[in-house]
Amino acid sequence: MSDQTQRRRSLRELELEVEAEGREWMRQRLEEKLQKEAERDGTIFPPQPMKGPAAAAKSAAAKNRRRRG
Repeated sequence: MSDQTQRRRSLRELELEVEAEGREWMRQRLEEKLQKEAERDGTIFPPQPMKGPAAAAKSAAAKNRRRRG
């Protein structure tokens, strides 16, 4: 066996490993829940842009907000 496999790992190394595993588990769980919601609602994200006069008015309002903010 090499020195790498025989040496004891520090508490910090173990903590980082477990945190990484937890983040991956949470990411997968969130992905599953979001997918179920998307399938239930039948919607697409991000929403498709609107077309027509309402879209032009909304776009102009958004541009004005950016200028002021």
